[in-house]
Amino acid sequence: MTEQKTWSQRFEGALHPAIVSFNASIGFDIELIEYDLTGSVAHAQMLAHTGIISSEEAQQLVDGLEKIRSEYRNGQFNPGIDAEDVHFAVERRLTEMVGDVGKKLHTARSRNDQVGTDIRLYLREQIDQIRNQLCQLQGVLLNKAQANVETLIPGYTHLQRAQPLSLAHHLLAYFEMLERDWQRLGEIRERVNISPLGCSALAGTTFPIDRHYTATLLEFTGVYRNSLDGVSDRDFAIEFLSASSLIMVHLSRLSEEIILWASQEFGFVTLKDSCATGSSIMPQKKNPDVPELVRGKTGRVFGHLQALLVLMKGLPLAYNKDLQEDKEALFDSVKTVKAGLAAMTILLEEGLEFRTERLAQAVTEDFSNATDVADYLASKGVPFREAYNLVGKVVKTCLAAGKLLKDLTLPEWQQLHPAFEADIYEAIAPTQVVAARNSYGGTGFEQVKQALKEAGGRLRSSARLTRSA
Repeated sequence: MTEQKTWSQRFEGALHPAIVSFNASIGFDIELIEYDLTGSVAHAQMLAHTGIISSEEAQQLVDGLEKIRSEYRNGQFNPGIDAEDVHFAVERRLTEMVGDVGKKLHTARSRNDQVGTDIRLYLREQIDQIRNQLCQLQGVLLNKAQANVETLIPGYTHLQRAQPLSLAHHLLAYFEMLERDWQRLGEIRERVNISPLGCSALAGTTFPIDRHYTATLLEFTGVYRNSLDGVSDRDFAIEFLSASSLIMVHLSRLSEEIILWASQEFGFVTLKDSCATGSSIMPQKKNPDVPELVRGKTGRVFGHLQALLVLMKGLPLAYNKDLQEDKEALFDSVKTVKAGLAAMTILLEEGLEFRTERLAQAVTEDFSNATDVADYLASKGVPFREAYNLVGKVVKTCLAAGKLLKDLTLPEWQQLHPAFEADIYEAIAPTQVVAARNSYGGTGFEQVKQALKEAGGRLRSSARLTRSA
């Protein structure tokens, strides 16, 4: 005999078996069970607080809900497809346990505001965990940077050698990207942390509920002012997926650089065996699987953002079944971002080594000090544009002769312009080229040391530790 659904008195026939499967979300929204139970406990307590049910009934409901929580954690509660969704699964099990009083739990509540509450409780917790992971990765970047202030690395624009950099400065660029990610998620968390509970199906309820009471119990900072908006809003989910996409952009950019750096052509890093794999046919290879996977998984998070935008763009108020499709996008994005952050943290902390000798060599084998020659002349009173054009000709001449700027003799320099003196060699030495860029935010060693100090202070701040707890 087909089980009677909560809504089935309106219907004479049963759902087609294929439609039962198509309609059900229990296969993935079971992820929300802990949050559903927490929200239901608060709702039961509010019903008693307002006198809608008795204190004794509320206690029975709370005890039953906590028993279901224990059963789920112990692997004893595994609802199947016949439960349709996590909300009905919990309500059915609760009624089995406590009898008819279990049927009172849904008083003044709809699955519409219920699922909205569950998702917000879930996402709030996930945001806190992701922010913690961002801090952990920032900590690894900071440690690597502190150890490599005077390690030089070629800097690039258009993937062409541009100017040498402090490796610490390069790593701190990613620290700042992650800082924005951390801040962005904090801002989004504020909008996630608003309670829709009590909006009911779409119009509120006739019962004398206290929405602010449940919001306080669930540690929400406020409630939705409009019931229609409360049950249909998924802006917060779209914002989260947008922030997640940016996190993955940053991880993917770092991944791309590591992949390049690990190649024989660059040779800037060595991958350790703990974070690399081999080829099934070419025994000499060591493949950068971790950054390649992070780079590849970025696309799926982008896809989830696009899917949710398309999902929402044509929905009339208020709740529509289409919104069932928001959960898998959120769940998968959360798992992908968390996995990517964890993998990159391990890779940077213990999975690669910078080849400092190769890096030191790399910054001496190009013309990335050409701007410093122009700056040198400008400091001697030569108009910069004139100096710029002159150095361009010098580079052209050197290329034809198979020389670098450091290879020119002093007479050759002075033949090019009488302003050149013996100190030109010091001015174009890679270490001096980097040290000289001492403007705020630049790669000069003194600036980098100050940036490290400021970054460490932000990472250790009491606000950071409190918000990420």
